[in-house]
Amino acid sequence: MTTTTTTTTATTATADMVTAAGRAGTTGPTASPTGAPAGTAAGSLRDTTDRPTGYVHGYSEAEAVRLGDQANTLVELLHAGTAYPPGSRVLEVGCGVGAQTVHLLAANPGMHLTAVDVSADSLAQARARVAALAPGARVDWHHGDLHRLPFVDGSFDHLFVCFVLEHLADPPAALAALRRVLRPGGTITVVEGDHGSTFFHPESGAARATVDHLVRLQTLAGGDGLIGRRLHPLLTGAGFRDVTVRPRAVYADGSRPELVQGFTRRTFLAMVESVRAEALAADLTTAEAFDRGIADLRRTAEEGGTFHYTFFKALAVRP
Repeated sequence: MTTTTTTTTATTATADMVTAAGRAGTTGPTASPTGAPAGTAAGSLRDTTDRPTGYVHGYSEAEAVRLGDQANTLVELLHAGTAYPPGSRVLEVGCGVGAQTVHLLAANPGMHLTAVDVSADSLAQARARVAALAPGARVDWHHGDLHRLPFVDGSFDHLFVCFVLEHLADPPAALAALRRVLRPGGTITVVEGDHGSTFFHPESGAARATVDHLVRLQTLAGGDGLIGRRLHPLLTGAGFRDVTVRPRAVYADGSRPELVQGFTRRTFLAMVESVRAEALAADLTTAEAFDRGIADLRRTAEEGGTFHYTFFKALAVRP
């Protein structure tokens, strides 16, 4: 793995053998001198099983913009209640393009943040985003695999894991690997969505079917678009205690134009539209049916329309 900081000072951990195939969810083997358990990639992603997984939304420039829109629109909803004392050692797992990173830094200026992702391209975008929006912030960047983190046991006081587990074929194995690097008494915060929590007006069977295609594609890729509802049993089963999970609902109508634009249109609709080619290639639908569903989803963001979605935020402690 390679490690760098926002000040461009670089130190070398182990040689990272993640190849370009990692962008499709595969990595080569990586050795760790720290005794970290073997595994495979995170965030963008391959799990410990042999089943290939992938970031179903892709790595396009449009997806990077969507992630930024989502983070900015939902900053209060997703980050409220998350505060790390000055000096805390915090690990952000699967930081992606840094959309959540800049908000973590803004809310917790005294922490020492380490951010890890399997995609080198995403890390480069994250570093650029932080340099532009949080100049001088202290961040260590790690290119690599959440199952092979090059840190000794108990290295961190807190872990922040946002929109990562949904893309993994084996979330329990990922949580076990993360538990290793969290100190006893330290906390893990996990945020995930649940596409099954979507409802809207006007109601449309075509729109609901199109959302279901996204869920199905994520399942085919090895992930789970309905994982939000599973956070409590997943964390409990991984050996964490004092697990609390709270729903964070987004509701948008004509009285909340910022949410209609920032979430309904630029986050959720953009996410569903981005998988059109994959849905057709997988023979899940026809072009006509998919497009009809998208048109009906757009209607929910117009006058008289409403849209609802629920995220789930979990907090737990390592005993």
